[in-house]
Amino acid sequence: MEKTPPTSVSMPDEWCLRHFDHLSAELAATMPETMARMRELCPVARSEEHGGFWVVTRYEDALHVAQNWQVFSSAHGLNITRAPMRIRNLPVQADPPEQRIFKRLINPFFTPAAVAPWERPIRDLVNRLIDGFVEDGSCEFMAAFARPLPSLAFFELAINAPAEDLAKVAHLASRSATPDAPDAGECWRGLHEWVRDFTRRRRTEPPRGDVVDAVVRAEIDGRPITEEEIVGTVQLLILGGLETTAGALGLMVDRFCAQPEIPALLRARPELIPAAVQELLRLDSSFVAVGRTAVRDAVLGGHRIRAGDKVLIHWASANRDPGEFADADAFDPARERNRHLGFGVGPHRCAGSNLARLNLRVALEELLRRLADIRLAEGATVGYHRGLTRSPDALPITFTPGPRLAPAAS
Repeated sequence: MEKTPPTSVSMPDEWCLRHFDHLSAELAATMPETMARMRELCPVARSEEHGGFWVVTRYEDALHVAQNWQVFSSAHGLNITRAPMRIRNLPVQADPPEQRIFKRLINPFFTPAAVAPWERPIRDLVNRLIDGFVEDGSCEFMAAFARPLPSLAFFELAINAPAEDLAKVAHLASRSATPDAPDAGECWRGLHEWVRDFTRRRRTEPPRGDVVDAVVRAEIDGRPITEEEIVGTVQLLILGGLETTAGALGLMVDRFCAQPEIPALLRARPELIPAAVQELLRLDSSFVAVGRTAVRDAVLGGHRIRAGDKVLIHWASANRDPGEFADADAFDPARERNRHLGFGVGPHRCAGSNLARLNLRVALEELLRRLADIRLAEGATVGYHRGLTRSPDALPITFTPGPRLAPAAS
């Protein structure tokens, strides 16, 4: 078991108690330390920022809020964020029973059995990306690998979208989810328009048997699905399928740079990689937090929550709660019970978790096999995306140069 090396100090107690802001760059830089202090100081805190909201930091409270959808609703103001939203992202911005209708549309396409045939093409894609930089002995990992992999896999395998649109859509998804980005509103509109045009086109084409076909041809309570519902469902698939997996890859390699004994262990014992993926998702959650709205009065952590109050479930904090995880800051791939919340929990648990784990497992298997002595580039510092997701903004790394697997294109 390897301890997380100390990196920073937490935010001040006054900030934790009254001014917690999940959109702040300071929190992104100090997240493990600040959330540890929050769990100790104020497990359920009331922040005055963004009009006021509650922050839930411990595992059992997070589990309670996420599973108790009758009180803590996703349908009423899901996001505590500055980014404008044009339409509902479905099914995540709906409560049961409506939520279950949309979840049933997409779930069959992301079961373990459904994604298993994608392992070979994902491995080919992983090695194709590694071939692009392996001879150089260095790369900016987020741009060269972490962001392209889930985007390409999702476009090619899950939704059969045009490859030539990938760079545009990945940019729109990333920027629309970036707090305070000056073009966030424009990117939300652009993403909405792309999804609308793509799904309109797919309705006129022969079926391909994928999740997009299931959505555009669905019936909801005996009526045809509306265009707004189609766009909201496919838009959420894109947002969930690209940013969080890219962030998880970046955070994993960031940890490898800080703790080289972890990749050394996994190279020596590759059979540990599947369990290591789960443990790394627990330690460094890219899906950081999600919002709910209380629709009736409740008591949480000894505090009275009023109907209409916003509540932020902090998954990343819950995943480091020593009340649930022994030696919670340690990397332990042999952990006997790892009920981490890296994919959420309850009705809104991530539908694409099986695809994400497949991407992550295959990526680590090939990266560890082909890249030796991974290090952060000399003089580099890592900044982190802030908001409801977390990832390195950029991750310049060095490694021992290796051979390409495929011949260079002529």
